[in-house]
Amino acid sequence: MIKLGGTGTASHLSAFKGLEAHFKDLGIEVEWVLYSDDMAVVQAFVEGEIDIAWNGPLNYVRIKTQLQEACHVLAMRDVDIDVVTHFVTASTSDVYTLTDLVERNFAFGSRGSVETGLLAHHFLRKFGVDPEVDLQSATFFEERQELGFTPELDVLSRVISGEYDAGAVSGPALDKLIREETIDPAGIRVIWTSESYSHCCFTAQSSMEVELVDRLREGFEAIDADNSVGRAILEAEGCNRIISGRAVGWDVIEEAAREQRLI
Repeated sequence: MIKLGGTGTASHLSAFKGLEAHFKDLGIEVEWVLYSDDMAVVQAFVEGEIDIAWNGPLNYVRIKTQLQEACHVLAMRDVDIDVVTHFVTASTSDVYTLTDLVERNFAFGSRGSVETGLLAHHFLRKFGVDPEVDLQSATFFEERQELGFTPELDVLSRVISGEYDAGAVSGPALDKLIREETIDPAGIRVIWTSESYSHCCFTAQSSMEVELVDRLREGFEAIDADNSVGRAILEAEGCNRIISGRAVGWDVIEEAAREQRLI
């Protein structure tokens, strides 16, 4: 019996029910548990209460830095590889480089977002703009008056309107908003794009037998939108497919987390 754990969200509930059914068809018994918050998932994995954790990027590096032996990055969604953070401004703005951000107003995404919170803050500092010293003002989504938008649409709306000189959005979110014609790409200009990094992953205990790791990876990769179970899993997780996990793309997240004393 494999025990899978993650945070208690509606999407995870739907996905985990589907994963239980999917792996049962492959001859692998999976039971699952949902936890109240991210740190509870980390603790459960580190203490060996669960075999697999469905981790956000910060959770994964927290686990990785607490364990004596490297855990397996078992699987990831297709949207979790080669993620980037963009700094954007209005197309009519006179902001063209990071240096131009000095004494300007900057909009971060959600405080809890790795892409537009933690890493955006880290990238600014790394490339010479200290958010606490060099910006005229900087706010996170939670600190701004509610407009009824998602955090990244909030950033883009305020940047396009000129309320903020620039802001941070993730590559996948920006692509989706443009693809869905929610925003007009002619209204914005990307002034800087980060190195690529990894995002969420299914993490397996280092003690798991290699044969079982391989079977599970193959099982994740076999999830198919052409059947109802597979389609429910993929829709719940907001992706087109699940792929084999990668052990690269996590270093910059660990660096940023250490800088902010989160690990």
